[in-house]
Amino acid sequence: MCIALIINYIAFVKFEVIYEDNHLLVINKPVGWLSQGDKTNDHTISEPYKEYIKNKYKKPGNVFLHPAHRLDRPVSGCLILGRTSKGLQRVNQLFADNLVNKEYLAIVHDNPIDDSLRLEHWLAKDNKRNKTKCYDREVNASKKAVLNYKCLQKKDKSSLLLVQPRTGRSHQIRTQLSHIGNPILGDLKYGSNIPLKNKGIALHCFRMKFKHPTKDEVIEVHTLPLSNLWPWDIYKRIYAGI
Repeated sequence: MCIALIINYIAFVKFEVIYEDNHLLVINKPVGWLSQGDKTNDHTISEPYKEYIKNKYKKPGNVFLHPAHRLDRPVSGCLILGRTSKGLQRVNQLFADNLVNKEYLAIVHDNPIDDSLRLEHWLAKDNKRNKTKCYDREVNASKKAVLNYKCLQKKDKSSLLLVQPRTGRSHQIRTQLSHIGNPILGDLKYGSNIPLKNKGIALHCFRMKFKHPTKDEVIEVHTLPLSNLWPWDIYKRIYAGI
């Protein structure tokens, strides 16, 4: 990668490291960045952070840094990156075994009928359209999806939810909330009619809790969304106090 391109990467990324050690790097992923490569071949968030590590620790040669899970491009928040193959493999296994506790903040259209609810649906991925379909019963090639949500505050035309996914399906939170009539603000793919200025959606990975891959300790990380941007700014006092 040429030096000029590296400088451009760093200029456009607000570096926010939430946790860092020899095996892991946890960051606040900005909206608009890929966490994993896709068919667009656009650059991933790992690339500028490789340069961050290379410069900070004066590392020669290539830097090992890979995401242990995925956050959709328009979603922000906690993203775990493995700095070693051992750390990456073990955190990958934690996700596969559903042993990572995740909490998201979501701002949705209107007010949900129930202030708190456990949602159970069956999801089927349409890979051609990169979209997930939600069903109330099992259908061919579908997988069960479960999440809990709690409404933290309601406004006239929107609500702030704390969402705890219990499974890790593609686009799970987005499609399940849309299915019950409360699509996430900015999520044009799943029913919102209000685009956000940064082309993101009002979904933020707020908190994660998981066992460290090499130490006998539990790591808990959290990060807040950009509160100066609408619609996060109208709920700032609420989520800042969680």
